[in-house]
Amino acid sequence: MHLTAPATRRTGIRDTDGMAVASFVLGLLGLLVLNVFLGPIAITLAGVALWRGTRRRGRAFLGLGLGVADLVVLAVFMQADNTISWSL
Repeated sequence: MHLTAPATRRTGIRDTDGMAVASFVLGLLGLLVLNVFLGPIAITLAGVALWRGTRRRGRAFLGLGLGVADLVVLAVFMQADNTISWSL
């Protein structure tokens, strides 16, 4: 008899850890480019990873913080330029 449940569980944990890392990377990239898109994606991925119980909680929290920082940076630059977009 072949049991597939442990393999599925291991893959699910690996996917959740991958979401935490992806959240961190996208949040970091969002500080430089496309923060209006990458910020919310980083926040969402971090939230899902934390909800699913990732082993990389620190990375998920960093991704969450960076995603929020992406949106704050966007708001600050938009306010400084008095426009909907910003450029360097």
